[in-house]
Amino acid sequence: MNAKRSVGILATGSYTPERVLSNFDLEKMVDTSDEWIVSRTGIRERRISSTEQASSDLAFEAAKRALEKANISAEQLDMIIVATVTPDMMFPSTACILQEKLGAKRAAALDVSAACTGFLYGITTATQFIANGFYKYVLVVGVETLSKITNYKDRNTCVLFGDGAGAALIGEVKEGFGFLSFELGADGSGGPLLCQPAGGSRIPASSESVENNLHYLSMAGGEVFKFAVRVMNSATEAVLTKAGITKEEIDLLVPHQANKRIIDAAVQRFGLSEEKVAINLDRYGNMSSASIPVALDEAVQAGRVKEGDHVVLVGFGGGLTWGASLLKWSTAAAEGSEQ
Repeated sequence: MNAKRSVGILATGSYTPERVLSNFDLEKMVDTSDEWIVSRTGIRERRISSTEQASSDLAFEAAKRALEKANISAEQLDMIIVATVTPDMMFPSTACILQEKLGAKRAAALDVSAACTGFLYGITTATQFIANGFYKYVLVVGVETLSKITNYKDRNTCVLFGDGAGAALIGEVKEGFGFLSFELGADGSGGPLLCQPAGGSRIPASSESVENNLHYLSMAGGEVFKFAVRVMNSATEAVLTKAGITKEEIDLLVPHQANKRIIDAAVQRFGLSEEKVAINLDRYGNMSSASIPVALDEAVQAGRVKEGDHVVLVGFGGGLTWGASLLKWSTAAAEGSEQ
């Protein structure tokens, strides 16, 4: 193993299903309205996977696009990390299923379950393997098919969630660039505030668990909202402090896309202009672990991220969990580390 090296994101990719579920569609399904949803969340529509699509199918499309941009073959991957709370099945892991779809025969594969913070946990883990010289390329995918576990009779939750996948190829970049700091955290005492009660060993699937809607996600919205505002701020401040970067030096903030009011609170706290914040929840809703990588990929495609920019990724989720990372942007591979 070699001395630690600079690690960054070499390429990104994303995919969202074709079907659009708008607020006006939801008006016909539950007692809600477009005005009510937009004023409280900022969401106007979300994407819904087809009956035939599983999380690995969405992950495959996003992963393929990231690899194509980096001009890296699947056979060159050393590891695949998939962040998801909606796996194809309990086991094998969705990462193993994705490995087979991609033909990444050399790659180790594992899933990360940290809900909406999953992608941040995934890239933090990937960075360690590369920084220590253990691996060269790690693919991290955040993917969710939340429509499969959403109760479309519950107006408090069904308006929030959508499906999608975002991918990032993690590798060595030139010295002084890439990830500068990370912050991860968890508070298991808040687990019941955002969960899927049944389907595991605590409440195995039964006619009773299905009857009581225990296989759908459950959320105490008010409590999660207060938690989110607090940790989005503290996690962002932590990565800035660790890297010795001021809030004025943030070029792009990519927050978890859960609620526009939560994002607005963070933007106000750090005095950022709209041009410095990636927001797409109006089109996709909350895609959990896919939210940050999809928003990042769209920002990259739109030319909003330039060489040397300071980019902050920050999120929160079930667990309860939270995380943030700060990187000095460069997709140029380190010298001597040809792609």
